[in-house]
Amino acid sequence: MKKTLLLAALLGTSVFAADGAALFKKCAACHGINGEKHALGKSKVINKMAPEEIETALNGYKEGTYGGSMKALMKGQIASYDAEQIKAVAEYIGAK
Repeated sequence: MKKTLLLAALLGTSVFAADGAALFKKCAACHGINGEKHALGKSKVINKMAPEEIETALNGYKEGTYGGSMKALMKGQIASYDAEQIKAVAEYIGAK
């Protein structure tokens, strides 16, 4: 394990990198398995958004500065995600 951590440190990578697919599982109930649905009939279809746009939206939900009628619901959904997790899930959705 020490060798793995040392190698990761030398390469500038994280052994514990966020898994966008795993993080997205809690989103799929409303947004669809591939992000193809209008969540609760109100949201954008997120798999048509660029990763940067998704990341901006998720950060805005977390800060409470984005989202109109979905703001309160999404703030609770994203509250536990850190910046790395937000980026990972945004990249995962944006690649769909």
